[in-house]
Amino acid sequence: MIQEIFLRFLQVFIGFSGGLAVGAGFVAFITVLGIIPRLVQLSKSEAFTKAYGGSVIFGLLIGTYFSFASITLNQTIITLLFWGLLHGIFNGMLAAALTEVLNVFPILTRRIGMDKFVLIFMMALLLGKVFGSLFQWTVFVR
Repeated sequence: MIQEIFLRFLQVFIGFSGGLAVGAGFVAFITVLGIIPRLVQLSKSEAFTKAYGGSVIFGLLIGTYFSFASITLNQTIITLLFWGLLHGIFNGMLAAALTEVLNVFPILTRRIGMDKFVLIFMMALLLGKVFGSLFQWTVFVR
């Protein structure tokens, strides 16, 4: 009995420690690269800075809950399209902010001689993420 309690406590402790390590790494990644401030700057929504932070925290908590809970949500195709659109917008803006922070596209376009097409590359990335998320949510999620 005591051994089972100890093993259960050890499992909870290791799981919690692992979650803290992954969460700290994610927060460090976002903080060091300045992704949230860059998202705010790109979207010109400085008034919603606190909402961005709260949304990230809330989304992480809800995502973690749904990852471990055995909840099935039967949604209509319209709801899945909307949900996929939101995922695509978030992923696209996150990728756009990350590439802007790291200057990947400006360096790439300069090296291949296509300086005038940076905006087109960014929009292609954004739309690819949106349509990819829509495809995933409508085809693979049932």
